[in-house]
Amino acid sequence: MQREPIDLYFWPTPNGWKVSIALEEMALPYELHLVDIGKGEQYEPDFLKIAPNNKMPAIIDPEGPDGAPISIFESGAILQYLARKTGRFYGESERERIAVDQWLMWQMGGLGPMAGQAHHFLKYAPAMDPPNDLPYAKDRYRAETARLYGVLDRQLAKHEFVAGDFYSIADMAIWGWASLWEGQQQTLDDKPHMARWLETMGARPGVQRGRALAAEKRGDFRKDKASQSVLFRR
Repeated sequence: MQREPIDLYFWPTPNGWKVSIALEEMALPYELHLVDIGKGEQYEPDFLKIAPNNKMPAIIDPEGPDGAPISIFESGAILQYLARKTGRFYGESERERIAVDQWLMWQMGGLGPMAGQAHHFLKYAPAMDPPNDLPYAKDRYRAETARLYGVLDRQLAKHEFVAGDFYSIADMAIWGWASLWEGQQQTLDDKPHMARWLETMGARPGVQRGRALAAEKRGDFRKDKASQSVLFRR
């Protein structure tokens, strides 16, 4: 049983939600450390010692392997670590764990980057000074995000959850990005299985608590030129 709280370095974004949801679902105690990405706190030297890629989330577990502290960056790696640590949400067999890893990597290498670019070019780039309203980029990332959601919908037509008929860290990883489908200019009209899964996920108390963490800090960077300069290095 975890005695000392895990230090969670966090900001309320889809990547941050992955880990806040996992900690809530796994009932692990944690202490919140906000990393205000709009103010550039992700570039501070103390944070870079934990997360050298200057991205949150990151954690420090004082009760790491063999009881020694460990710091971990990259949301997917954190999810795998926490699932191994607790023995939860990673499947019950090697085949199930392989399925979880496949869909976790699908999110990390596909959905997250593509949906993130869709957000950038559909919402933020046109609001820059000067505006960068780029039809090709908007069409490309909107279309690729739609393709990925089609892949997800077809998988969910066969299974209750993403990696199979069991809830896993793959669902936690994907949900944050998928829950923002409207901002990515997507539709669920032709994705009934994804719509069903989104509703199931959103009803889970652990998902609700993880999503609500520091929710009041979540802002609209379209209206904040200073934050745009920090985030997009302009």
